[in-house]
Amino acid sequence: MTVPETSAPYVRSEVAGGFATVTLDSPHNRNAISSRLVGELRQALADAAADDSVRAVVLTHTGGTFCAGADLSEAGGASDADPAELAAGRTAQMTELLREFLELPKPIVARIDGHVRAGGMGLVGACDIAIAGPSSTFALTEARLGLAASIISLTVLPRMTSRAAGRYFLTGEKFGPAEAERLGLITIASEDAAVTVAEVCAELALASPQGLAESKRLTTARMLADFDRYGEELAAQSARLFGSPEAVEGMTAFFQRRPPAWAPSE
Repeated sequence: MTVPETSAPYVRSEVAGGFATVTLDSPHNRNAISSRLVGELRQALADAAADDSVRAVVLTHTGGTFCAGADLSEAGGASDADPAELAAGRTAQMTELLREFLELPKPIVARIDGHVRAGGMGLVGACDIAIAGPSSTFALTEARLGLAASIISLTVLPRMTSRAAGRYFLTGEKFGPAEAERLGLITIASEDAAVTVAEVCAELALASPQGLAESKRLTTARMLADFDRYGEELAAQSARLFGSPEAVEGMTAFFQRRPPAWAPSE
């Protein structure tokens, strides 16, 4: 199934009151991580970094999905191109994007009120503060497609307890905001994410730009070190898995809206 693209931006950015609000706005594919969305998101982050009036970034979304994960129509599920080659390019894109989240000298606050799946979990993990409303759900669904959460494990694993990771990386089951807060994936499960984000931003406004930048460096240093230590290995794993027969079957089943060969028939 091919989803039509649109000429409208996939990512919108607006600066007001010292904060850049960056909105994922690609509803035709549920804000999936496409090459175009990654490019526009990276540009929005670069613009925020260069703007001295911006104290922090708020990352949010339109529609009922924060991010559906990788755009599988690009990742090989609906393409005749070699899946491993496509995966290598997309993994490099995703690695660079997540590094830019961590290296941005300004805090990134996620405002979530919708579904987060697979690669979208990597974006949440890369944010410094994550606030989720009651409509939010989370899931690491890669294993159900014959894949693994390779690169995004660099930002997700440091946020979750080891027992929670052992469960949700393997089962792919979804969980809600209260559980996400309990296990450390998000900062606050809120009844009104917009209100809570405004409160957090008011606190950030009291900190100096230098204080924010240097404090963030302390909290992201170990994750960045893991990018340097494990990034190539995880990128190779991702490419290998995307080119495997099981992943091809998993993505084909996804597009055909049927269970994959290894799953029980519904």
